[in-house]
Amino acid sequence: MRILVTGTAGFIGAALTQRLLARGDVVHGIDNHNDYYDPALKEARLARFADHPNYTHQRTDLADAGALNHAFAAFGPQRVVNLAAQAGVRYSLQNPQAYVSSNLVGFANILEACRHGGVEHLVYASSSSVYGANRKLPFAVEDAVDHPVSLYAASKKANELMAHSYSHLFGLPTTGLRFFTVYGPWGRPDMSPMLFADRISRGEPIDVFNFGHHSRDFTYIDDIVEGVIRTLDHPAEPDPAYNAERPNPGTSNAPYRVYNLGNDQPVQLLRFIELLEQNLGRSVEKRLLPMQPGDVPDTWADVSALRRDVGYAPGTSIEDGVARFVQWYREYFEK
Repeated sequence: MRILVTGTAGFIGAALTQRLLARGDVVHGIDNHNDYYDPALKEARLARFADHPNYTHQRTDLADAGALNHAFAAFGPQRVVNLAAQAGVRYSLQNPQAYVSSNLVGFANILEACRHGGVEHLVYASSSSVYGANRKLPFAVEDAVDHPVSLYAASKKANELMAHSYSHLFGLPTTGLRFFTVYGPWGRPDMSPMLFADRISRGEPIDVFNFGHHSRDFTYIDDIVEGVIRTLDHPAEPDPAYNAERPNPGTSNAPYRVYNLGNDQPVQLLRFIELLEQNLGRSVEKRLLPMQPGDVPDTWADVSALRRDVGYAPGTSIEDGVARFVQWYREYFEK
């Protein structure tokens, strides 16, 4: 297939692109290479497949509608995976305009380009952060998500609403994937696995918020990519069981779906740190601090809908995932 992927220099986008190329798809990648974190890591990810004969790359911003429309017209994608976004919960407290530009304006441009380009299926990144102030665990797509606790979360919920309007009005099949705490090789340096690994390696104390009581549904990158591909290959369809008098937030009478994409096995943050310590061969001082604004205490993905519809089954244990991450971390930073 001809697949347009945004965010191909990013953590998930680069891993997904490699898998698509390996199975014979033709991929056009878009990324703006912003400096939210070290662009050198983005360039290193991209270097692993930039010369592949079935890959073309374009440096542009999703907020540039003209450049985006030109890419769609020139490449003619059959399907689209939108992973480009301004990431990070805490950064949204300092720079909210970045989220409006990328996650709202940029996503609207993607929807318009898909509509006019006759795209067969749009899969886009949502986030577990949409569950916000919810406390019922595990988080299920049938739950209401009307109380975001960060602008980042609000922007991702807005993406789901925008996608539904295009599915309803124009018959565009859309599927949103709520990612849960993705980790693994080539991960983001602003996320806790990399931050903790850096400090443990240097023998520096680490800040552990919520006094260490956090639990997270850590999901290994290979399992995330598997879920994205399985979803991409099954375009959303109207739900024949949809009841407008008792609406299910995860489906619709339009070709629209929302799924959780996680490991379905929450892990205490202190256990995750313990595994990092074991694999890095040193212990670290832990400074226990109150919860930060925008954070949630726990996440846990109910993936039953994704398992039922596309046969998704995460297969990487936290022990194996952390070991693989640390192996990559040592090799990459020793270079």
